[in-house]
Amino acid sequence: MAYARWMDADTALDIAQEAFMRLWKQWEAGESILNPRAWLLRVARNLAEDYAKSAFRKNGTLPPQLMNGVRSHDPLPLDSLEREETFARMRDVMEQLPDADREILTLRYALDYNANDIADLLGINATAVHMRLSRARQRLAERLTAEGVVQVP
Repeated sequence: MAYARWMDADTALDIAQEAFMRLWKQWEAGESILNPRAWLLRVARNLAEDYAKSAFRKNGTLPPQLMNGVRSHDPLPLDSLEREETFARMRDVMEQLPDADREILTLRYALDYNANDIADLLGINATAVHMRLSRARQRLAERLTAEGVVQVP
């Protein structure tokens, strides 16, 4: 009956096995089944219909080789650790920078102010902000390179 429904021997065997297991459990529980053949056919038919509705049948499974390539949205632990160490080194280098460099870099990159907002805040023109940012980034890059930081994530 299960094979006639699915025309797949493996699926039919799984359904038949499950039906027999349920029959066995019913007998062990002391249930009296007067017509085991009819009971098995009814259970197998219901299991075949349940299988038609199952997410397993709709989505199936993927081979382990493919599943091993599936990545999490979260970064790998080693990448997270490396990123944290790099940022810690960057904070140390930022503390060593002159106050003016630290201030302008913080306004631009930590607080995400644009050049015009920084210019208004510091009382200078936007061209001076760009120049100061360029020089501060250059000094920061030199110190980070000296610390061995090749690329900031």
